[in-house]
Amino acid sequence: MGGPFASAPLKPPAKSPHHGRRRKLEKLRTRQVSKTARAARVTHMQPISQPAITSSANDPAIASALGRIPSGLFVVAWRDSNTDRSMLASWVMQAGFAPPLVSVAVAANRDLLAAIDREVTFVVSVLADSQRPLLARFGKPSADPFAGLEVHRTPSETAALADAAAWLECRAVARATHGDHVIVLGEVLSAGGAGSEPLTHVRKNGLRY
Repeated sequence: MGGPFASAPLKPPAKSPHHGRRRKLEKLRTRQVSKTARAARVTHMQPISQPAITSSANDPAIASALGRIPSGLFVVAWRDSNTDRSMLASWVMQAGFAPPLVSVAVAANRDLLAAIDREVTFVVSVLADSQRPLLARFGKPSADPFAGLEVHRTPSETAALADAAAWLECRAVARATHGDHVIVLGEVLSAGGAGSEPLTHVRKNGLRY
């Protein structure tokens, strides 16, 4: 309604000059949190093809040739409900420079796989040549595998063998399943160790541990 006493339309309150800046900062923080969350997830890589079912698993020539591939021996450790867990591994290798990566072959029934899906950090201790007696200890399940051993706690409080030739604290970034083992790709977050000569291992039969 018009007239001298008609109410003027209400104007929206003027925005503070800092309002737009705050909105931009909020959007930036949201994007950063989202990006961090995506980066923390473990990528499940798809196989290129299905495993071929052949008699090659019993081929003595293949068994002998695979056994000639030298490897180290490694203790892989992680924390589960504030408890130290571990497994013995022989198939660990460097897999990248930037970022530094390692790959670990893990039998499909190992508890480590469930742990890395929960984004649990794991540590690879590279056994020194003098640590061969530890193979029996870490080759079988134990309630406290590190009891009586000198242990270094990494930034994530995961156990690393203090006298190991080296240790690498890793965050799993990808995994690939093909056959009876899962390849876990880990980004190295921190590292250390004694720098001693690593233990090397060669098998007679490359189709068995």
